[in-house]
Amino acid sequence: MKLTQEQWDIINSSGNIKINAVAGSGKTTTVIEYAKTRPKTARILYLAFNRSVKSEAKKKFEEKGMLNVKVETAHSLAHKNVVYRHNYKVRNQGYKTHEIAELLNITGDGEKHTEYVVANHINKFIAYFCNSDKRKVQDLNYLDTISDEKVHAFVAKFYPYIETQARLLLNKMDKGEIEITHDFYLKKFQLGNPQLNYDYILFDEGQDASPAMLDIFLKQEATKVIVGDTHQQIYGWRHAVNSLEKADFKTFHLSTSFRFSQDIASLANAILDWKAHLAKHQPVSIKGEGDHKAYKTKAIIARTNLGLLLKAIEYVTEKKKIKHIYFEGNINSYTYAEDGASLYDVLNLYNGKNHLIRDALIKSMKDLGELEEYIDKTEDVQLKMMVEIVKEYGNEIPDIIKAIKEKHIDGDQKGKADIIFSTVHRCKGMEYDAIQLVNDFITEESIEKLKAGSKEKELNVSKLNEEINLLYVAVTRTKNSIHIHQDLLPKEFPNSPRIYPVKDEPAGPPQFKETKIKPDPKSSREQSKELPGKAYAPWTKDLDDKLTEMYCMGIHVKDIAKQFGRTKGAIASRVKKLELEENYD
Repeated sequence: MKLTQEQWDIINSSGNIKINAVAGSGKTTTVIEYAKTRPKTARILYLAFNRSVKSEAKKKFEEKGMLNVKVETAHSLAHKNVVYRHNYKVRNQGYKTHEIAELLNITGDGEKHTEYVVANHINKFIAYFCNSDKRKVQDLNYLDTISDEKVHAFVAKFYPYIETQARLLLNKMDKGEIEITHDFYLKKFQLGNPQLNYDYILFDEGQDASPAMLDIFLKQEATKVIVGDTHQQIYGWRHAVNSLEKADFKTFHLSTSFRFSQDIASLANAILDWKAHLAKHQPVSIKGEGDHKAYKTKAIIARTNLGLLLKAIEYVTEKKKIKHIYFEGNINSYTYAEDGASLYDVLNLYNGKNHLIRDALIKSMKDLGELEEYIDKTEDVQLKMMVEIVKEYGNEIPDIIKAIKEKHIDGDQKGKADIIFSTVHRCKGMEYDAIQLVNDFITEESIEKLKAGSKEKELNVSKLNEEINLLYVAVTRTKNSIHIHQDLLPKEFPNSPRIYPVKDEPAGPPQFKETKIKPDPKSSREQSKELPGKAYAPWTKDLDDKLTEMYCMGIHVKDIAKQFGRTKGAIASRVKKLELEENYD
């Protein structure tokens, strides 16, 4: 492959460097070529962000015959150096709230479920410390992580106790009295100031590294290369920091994307420019040189699990021709909270069937109201989403999930899926031929309103920047085209042959009434009376071509109808007339 001048500059560089690489700019290829030009006797470590990236990178280095390159993740390095040495037993999943309450024998103060709320914050405090670069728990202020006033007041009241109990639980892990977590052994590795025996260390996805990971990396004597995309930082909620900004190395750029065309690049640039509403912003110049025409892989991407699940319900219940669907990251991960509670547990609580609830925390609640009180004191976003789904769909949920799972295929058959569903976090690093975005992302209008209605100190700029990053990551997953709600488009964004604005859906989080699975009581004739005059306009070749393209991309009939200002029946009739099912299904 022909390399760009930017890539050659990186390959020919010396000393510690950082590479700010835009989406689809061939950063892995660049890093491989960089490693390839180093002496064959050089000991090189490639630090991947997660297990799947590690596996892919290892394969690529082996294909190049580069046996002097060792591929690891920060956790795999820590595991080898800490777990075996101390004979620890590792817990694959973190401790649940009720388990912490039991382990520490936490008791309430007379208020409902205080012991569980306190345990929840102890768990979060430990995660905050383990991901930090601090030496002691006391060096951190957990209150800095809390934004909600009510939650802040609760934690402040119990702060000395929460901090003491967090230290006690960490001590139990350290002594091997209880199983350790993945966060714990990485932290212990960092605190041991390890020296890694390598000449070069290549650190990928640096924008989402934890301070603990970065501390290990920066203290090494090897020549260091850190690569990532400043604007793809989307794991702040896991205490990740933008390591590219913190590493004082010579900066190089990869600004040309080979994934998508210039119109998608222009959209990405314009979205990132929203950051100028919040603070001083250095404009980004992404060049798009992709020229893909395939429509084989089609994905629907949402900001939240809730938004994605609602869109999946639409497809499963209304788009009958969709036979196979796939959820990135396993279908079950969308119906379970990180703490272990399932959507079915919340539903059983809603129905008063506490004897059927498996999760101990949910089982301890008397009713849904108590669970909502708990959520208000913990900022548990995932549980809040589950409550919203249960309150809207109630006892339809088992049939809905069953219908989704009947069409879901396993990961090894992902290529057979008609549509792939994913949240932004789960599709990071992925790419698809065509994508459709759920309307649950931040908008430019909402940013302007927040800016106008808030005092400068009250505005959480880093959190809002991360919301902008989420939309940027989402739009840059496409190789070909994108269907995006008009409210998510930057103001006065020009028309583009690869960008299709979706109209007539409310901005913000998906509205349940829009996606209710019960059929609309209005007939097609009654619906057509409410549509503009173009509903009866004659079909032209241009309209037929656009309809064919949207159909081939797997866009929902409901969305096509809104785009054309016609009824779903009219679209279905034209699809039949053009024999699209016979030709393209």
